[in-house]
Amino acid sequence: MATKILVVDDEKDIVDLVRYHLEKEGFECRHAADGPTALKLVREYRPDLLILDLMLPGLNGLEVCRQLRRDPKTARLPILMLTARAEEVDRVVGLEVGADDYVVKPFSPRELVARARAILRRVQEPAPSATRIGHLDVDEERHHVTVKGVPVELTAKEFGLLTALIAARGRVLNREQLLDTVWGYANAAEIESRTVDVHIRRLREKLGAEAKRIVTVKTIGYRFDME
Repeated sequence: MATKILVVDDEKDIVDLVRYHLEKEGFECRHAADGPTALKLVREYRPDLLILDLMLPGLNGLEVCRQLRRDPKTARLPILMLTARAEEVDRVVGLEVGADDYVVKPFSPRELVARARAILRRVQEPAPSATRIGHLDVDEERHHVTVKGVPVELTAKEFGLLTALIAARGRVLNREQLLDTVWGYANAAEIESRTVDVHIRRLREKLGAEAKRIVTVKTIGYRFDME
């Protein structure tokens, strides 16, 4: 079955160019020209990747991205932002609200296809049970964590938060997503989102020098610094 990609852009020439090169590489494509339609098609079409323009009628790309990341059903959908806005602040905001990568117009179609393939390959690769990041070692199968070889005793929820953040591979997870993933609450109203902050604080205290990898993204949530 062909990998499905939803292209969201209100410029027909751009859409035609992107679809031509993606379909030539064997991808199946559909198109939306505005934000509300994009949200509707994501839920109906269930794409494997979303290529999303920043400047859209009805609802801009940043807000589309925010809404998708808040919904547990679409929170893990890979998103490649495609926009004419090249300022660094736009790139940073786009990545912080949940985009996996960012391509600026005018762009090379070959680069776009390569970026799309890289994102899909990254999310489709099975995560190893044991992960080493800096001085931090996490073994999911054994539920075992060490920092510089010294065992770190984590509660089930602290361990769940750590592995969820690592699995996101640098992408920002908001509190609602963490509540759903770790606590099993799809509706954040069922439990105070402050609970996430309390557990993050305790997790940081236990991780010592590696705690700096858990980065607070103001008003949004948290991400894990893999570098």
